[in-house]
Amino acid sequence: MLTSVDLNAVYKPGPEGGIFPVMRVLALNCGSSSVKSALIDTVQGRRMQEIHVDEVGGDLPAAVDKLLASYRKLASSQAPEAVVHRVVHGGETFRDPTRLDDSVLAQIEQLNHLAPLHNPPALAAINRARADLPDVPHFAVFDTAFHATLPDYAREYALPSDIRQRFGIRRFGFHGINHAHVAHSVAAYLRADVQTLRIISCHLGNGASVTAIDGGRSVDTSMGMTPLEGLVMGTRAGDVDPGVLLQLRREGHLDADQLDDLLNKRSGLKGLAGTNDVREIERRANAGDEGCILAIAMYVHRIRKYIGAYAAEMGGADVIAFTAGVGEHSALIRRRCSERLEFMGVALDVASNDALKLSSDHPLAAFNAAGSRVHLFAVRADEELSMALATASALGVNAKS
Repeated sequence: MLTSVDLNAVYKPGPEGGIFPVMRVLALNCGSSSVKSALIDTVQGRRMQEIHVDEVGGDLPAAVDKLLASYRKLASSQAPEAVVHRVVHGGETFRDPTRLDDSVLAQIEQLNHLAPLHNPPALAAINRARADLPDVPHFAVFDTAFHATLPDYAREYALPSDIRQRFGIRRFGFHGINHAHVAHSVAAYLRADVQTLRIISCHLGNGASVTAIDGGRSVDTSMGMTPLEGLVMGTRAGDVDPGVLLQLRREGHLDADQLDDLLNKRSGLKGLAGTNDVREIERRANAGDEGCILAIAMYVHRIRKYIGAYAAEMGGADVIAFTAGVGEHSALIRRRCSERLEFMGVALDVASNDALKLSSDHPLAAFNAAGSRVHLFAVRADEELSMALATASALGVNAKS
């Protein structure tokens, strides 16, 4: 299903508070089952048009063609001057917005095994878009890039150095585009320098991660070398004792592909409750479904465990922010994740949380009680805006700090 919206609302403010000359950037955000896009005027951070293709199914190229056809109908004065693509895994190589050519695409393809649900569809969309819009520059931004600042003790696994070096094993982290957006958004709202804040950003979508942001830099994050580590997610297991996998390999006779399928597609909320739709899980839990009750309890437990760990790591927290589909829309999850954190100075305003609604005009809302030492926020994810502004900057359209 294709949804198109002509938007006139101005986003306020952009990352770094930058002001850009005229540039229209088309941001393509390709997932495993949907494609989001926005044509953004980077002068004002204004979304000129927004198109989503949901329920892609098995024909991603056709979905991208349908989306691009809508942008081709625009007048030349409204047409994209550059295109930026979200790529989940950039490995060791890609830490900045990168102009795409055949050589770069070949390098990205070598990383497919590290993000098998995300990098292949992104590459398919890139190839389609480059063929369809060959006369404008195409860039990629990488979800792993924000986490390039991880200190070595948070980046490495406790494995022999020769093994780590031989196989390129280390923690990369993900959702970095949105975690960075959250950090700059809450800093702007608080009228504070992001470098003075300790922020715990909880990206809770079908994929989910928590990041500790100290002074504007990612210092720890729950996802690891791949998007499998960390929280309970929609279909991913998150943290699992490696011994369990060894036992399944030896006694369950599961090969690598079967383990991959189990951990990526049949676990998490879906494995616990039979569905990864949090709204349905909440409804069934309210009706007494024990599997759904357990799923919510495990989901919240893991999030709160990481929040506590990252507060300890940073010596406290100034902000806890919830973002992405579940973080933005589920008052129940936000409330339960924010409870029993009084030892950190958190005071929750239940009524504000329950009444909270985000929109393009109101992309951020606080729900902490008066006197809380820690600010609680829900923040509307806006990866497309961040991607567009990064591309404008990479093309030499400098921000004014």
